Amino acid sequence: MRYDFPKPLWRLSFGKSYLIPPVGNLTKMTSFSDLGAIALQGVRRATPTLGESFVVIGLGILGQLTVQMLKANGCRVIGTDIDKDRIQTAKELGMAVGIHPAEDNDIEQVIRLTDGIGADGVIITAATASDEVVSTAFNMCRKKGRVVLVGDVGLHLNREDFYQKELDFFISTSYGPGRYDNIYEEQGLDYPVAYVRWTENRNMAEYLRLIADAKLNIQTLIAKTYPLEQAPQAYESLKDSSAKPLMVLLSYPQDTELKRTIPNPQASAAGKGKIRIAIIGAGGFAKGMHLPNLQTLSEDYHIQAIVSRTGHNANATAKQFKANYASTDYQQVLNDKEVDVVLIATRHNLHADMTLQALKAGKHVLVEKPLAINRDELQKIVAFYENSEPSTPILLTGFNRRFSPYARRIQEITKNRSNPMILNYRMNAGYIPLEHWVHTEEGGGRNIGEACHIYDLFTYFTGSKVIDVTAHAITPKTNHYSRHDNFVATMYFEDGSVATLTYTALGSNKYPKEQMEVYVDGKVLVMNDYQKLDIVGVKAKGIAQSKTMDKGQKQELEMFAKAIKQGGEWAIPLWQQVQAMEIAFEVQKLIKYTLTKIYLGHPLSYISGHSTTLNSTRRSMASWALSVPEPTIFSLKPLPIAFDFCMTSKKLFCKSCRILLARCKDNLSLYSAPPVRLL
Repeated sequence: MRYDFPKPLWRLSFGKSYLIPPVGNLTKMTSFSDLGAIALQGVRRATPTLGESFVVIGLGILGQLTVQMLKANGCRVIGTDIDKDRIQTAKELGMAVGIHPAEDNDIEQVIRLTDGIGADGVIITAATASDEVVSTAFNMCRKKGRVVLVGDVGLHLNREDFYQKELDFFISTSYGPGRYDNIYEEQGLDYPVAYVRWTENRNMAEYLRLIADAKLNIQTLIAKTYPLEQAPQAYESLKDSSAKPLMVLLSYPQDTELKRTIPNPQASAAGKGKIRIAIIGAGGFAKGMHLPNLQTLSEDYHIQAIVSRTGHNANATAKQFKANYASTDYQQVLNDKEVDVVLIATRHNLHADMTLQALKAGKHVLVEKPLAINRDELQKIVAFYENSEPSTPILLTGFNRRFSPYARRIQEITKNRSNPMILNYRMNAGYIPLEHWVHTEEGGGRNIGEACHIYDLFTYFTGSKVIDVTAHAITPKTNHYSRHDNFVATMYFEDGSVATLTYTALGSNKYPKEQMEVYVDGKVLVMNDYQKLDIVGVKAKGIAQSKTMDKGQKQELEMFAKAIKQGGEWAIPLWQQVQAMEIAFEVQKLIKYTLTKIYLGHPLSYISGHSTTLNSTRRSMASWALSVPEPTIFSLKPLPIAFDFCMTSKKLFCKSCRILLARCKDNLSLYSAPPVRLL
C-alpha cells in the first residue's frame, strides 16, 4: 500500500473525486480508511451520547476501532472477546473493562458494571455462525436499549430476548449511506449534506481527521508491514493461531511504473491460420458464454488478450482462458498487430465508440448488441463503411438468435414461401429493478438493449426492408413498472409481412421467456424458448424438445470465423444490422410518449354544434391539454368528448364528426412533448 499521499489529498472513489482536506502525516494509517468508515458507521447507527455505557462484542480490528470511537464520543466502553491479548490491547487504547467469556458470565458482569441497569447499547463486531452472540447482546442491554450489528453472526432471533425490553436492533451497512447504490458509487452523484450528513465518503474523510487529531491510535494495531514480494508470508501470518495479529500491511514499491498490460507466461503462441481475438469487457456474459465457446472453437480462434476495467479481473480471466496477456488499456489492443479481431462485451454505451475505433484500426469486430444506443452513433458507423474501401474489416453485431438451429430451420422452411408471413413473438423478459444499469444511459433501456435481437430476427426471416413501425406501451399506475419494457411493437415489411413483438416485464419467471409463432402458406411454426420447434400443416419435421436452450452463440462465432477466413458474404449483412437498430430507435421514440386518445370535458353550451367559436374554443383547449405534463388530470365537466390524434398529420380531430380541432405547432411530433394522461 503506498504511503506517499499528497496534501491536500484527492481521493478517487466510487466514480468521483472528493477533496479530503490536509490532515497532517497520514502515512500507513490511512491505508485502511475503508475499515475506519465501517467502524464509524456502526457507531453512528448506535447514536451514542455523552456518558452512556456501551459494550463491544468482538475486539478484532473493527472492534478496536469501535472502542476508540466510542471513547472519543464520551462513552464508557466495555469489551468482550475470546482472545485475552485483544482484550488487553483494547484496554490499553482506552476501554474501561474487558470481559473474557470463559472466565466471567459476560451478561451478569455487564449488569453489575452498569449498576444493575444494563448497557445503553451493544455494537457487535464479531464474526461467527452462532446465534448466541445476538442473544447475548440483547440480554446485556437495558430496557429500550439498542443493538447494532456490524459483523457477520447467526440471526435466528429469540423473541423473548428483546420483546419485553422493547429493544431496537439496527443493521450497519458497510461504509455508510451510498454503499451498494450504483448512482452514488458508479456515477458519482453525491447525496446533499443537508439531507444525508454522513455518506460513505464523508465517513472515510472523518476517519482521517480522527487520526490527524490523535483521537485514534492506529499504530498499535499494525503488527507488521511486509514488502509486496512477501505477500504469501503476510497471509500465512494471519493464520497463526498462537499469535494471530490484528492486522498486517503490504508495502508497494514507490518507484515502480504502473503497468497496464501483464503477459501470461502460461499462454502459448497462436497456431498458423488461427484468428487472434481480444475480448474487451470480461464480465459475466463474456466469461460464461463467449470465452468457453472460443475455447471449444480452438481450430478457428486463439484468445490473444483480455481487457477489463479492473486489472485483477483481466489478469485472472487471462490465466483462466490462457490468453497471451491481460490489460486495462484498450488502445494497447488496437495497436497490437497480433490481434485480428476484437469482441466487445462492455456496457452498452461504450459499444459504438469502441467499435468505430477498432474498425479504424483495421480490426474485425464482433460487438455484443446493441450496436449503438442512438442514431448519431449508428450513423457514424454507417458513414465509416460508406467512405471505406472494399477491403474494410467485417462487422458483426451479436444478434445470435438468427444463428440458432431453431431460427435456421424456420428460415429453411419459409424461404420459398409464396405469400407474406405473420410473425408473433412474445418475450416474457422478466422484471429488472428500474435502478439497474440496463435502464440507465449506460444500458439504453431494454428495448434498445434486448428487443433489438427480435427486430433482427424479423429482418432475417423476411429478408425485407421495414416500411412502417408502430408501438404502444402501458401506462403503469405505480412506479414499480416502466412503460419502456412493457410494450407491443408492430412492423410492416416491403414483402407484405407483418411482425409483432410483445415485450413485457409484467409476467412470471415460471413461464417460458421467449415464444414465437409464424403463420405462412397454410403452415404454423411454433418455437418454444429455443428448446423446441413444432411445425403444423406440412410434413417437414421440427426440432424435438431439448433440455437446454440453444440461442446460437457458438454458431455465431463459427459463421464469423468463416466470413473472416473465406471472405464473401458477412454473417449478417450490414443493412440488416443497421435496420434492426433503426427499428429499435423508432420503437423507443414511439413508446416514450404514447398518445392515441384525449378525453376533454366541455361546458354544455358548446355541445350543440361545431360553430367557428366552438372550433376555436376546442382548438384552444386541446392545445392547452397537450402542454400539461403528466400526471395532470384535466376534466371540464359535465360532458366528455373524445378526440383522435393522427400520427401522420399531427392533427387532433373530433372523434364523432372528424372536425379538425388542433395541429401541433411547427408540425412537431408529439414524441417530444410531455405525455398526456388518458382519462
